[in-house]
Amino acid sequence: MPSFAFPVIDLAPWHAGTHAGCRAVAERVRTACETTGFFAVIGHRVQPDTIEAMRSASRAFFDLPLVRKMEVARPRPEQNRAYHAEGTETLARLAGNETLPDYKEVFAIGPPDVPDGDPWYHSRPGAYPNYAANLWPTNPPGFEAAWRSYWTAMEDLQDTICRVFALSLDLPEDWFVRHLARHCSMLRALNYPAQSVPPGPGQLRAGAHTDLGMLTILKNESADGGLEVRALDGSWHEAPPVEEGFIVNIGDLLMRWSNDRFRSTLHRVANPRAGGGARRLSIAYFVAPAYDSLIECLPTCSTVDRPAKYPPVTVADYRNARFARTAAPNPVAA
Repeated sequence: MPSFAFPVIDLAPWHAGTHAGCRAVAERVRTACETTGFFAVIGHRVQPDTIEAMRSASRAFFDLPLVRKMEVARPRPEQNRAYHAEGTETLARLAGNETLPDYKEVFAIGPPDVPDGDPWYHSRPGAYPNYAANLWPTNPPGFEAAWRSYWTAMEDLQDTICRVFALSLDLPEDWFVRHLARHCSMLRALNYPAQSVPPGPGQLRAGAHTDLGMLTILKNESADGGLEVRALDGSWHEAPPVEEGFIVNIGDLLMRWSNDRFRSTLHRVANPRAGGGARRLSIAYFVAPAYDSLIECLPTCSTVDRPAKYPPVTVADYRNARFARTAAPNPVAA
């Protein structure tokens, strides 16, 4: 399968703060978002030690016996929290398709420091499950600290990328950042084990889908059986690992916000080609604005000839029910 030419965009000129540098970065991002909906970033300022600690802690957790991991199993299907055992999620349902469950296991958290007893916002009925409590394993040691550090780094990168998006759409730089003050983003580590049992018909490591949120920041790794992206002509292309950077893709909410100027592109995680392949770990941070943010056509994204395509919708109304449908009823023992 041919390699897909992701643009690799250096954020260093943005951080330098010159008008010309910021505008150049914004223009490259705009082009990528209007064509493939995917790009990679380097010069992101996330420390290598933070990434490695996150990877090491996540691998150590997934190496635990299943009975230990199930001590922090996802409490409810609609909660994207804690441990999702192999065989309990089918992402193809996000695209309206029915397949065998994905060949993977997951650990996930939401915002880690939501204030307790805040009835006027975080605790009112409309907020659920966006700020549901996180469940932290007691083993391996240092797990929670590594995840919290990575979360903080992703919040900083989220802020930068969203400011670039605003400039690329001719909006005030803080347009999207204002909607992220009480964001309900999610962080997931996805372990794709070596396939000791051949996958069933149509079963993938992760079925073809688009992401529900605003954007996704992915740290993947070089191993057989990885991320693939569908081009406009329907062909599938492998995504590069970009070891020194992160892959970024547009989600459904930003596509709706931008009136389809920015593309939320179908993607999947393929099976290894032969012999069961190697284990693979991906770390994905899914950016979502505050649950009650209204997603409606941006003022710079409609014209008389291109009127608003989508009715307004809140983040919660768009995401909650659709995500809950990805839960599969019968876990498969790892």
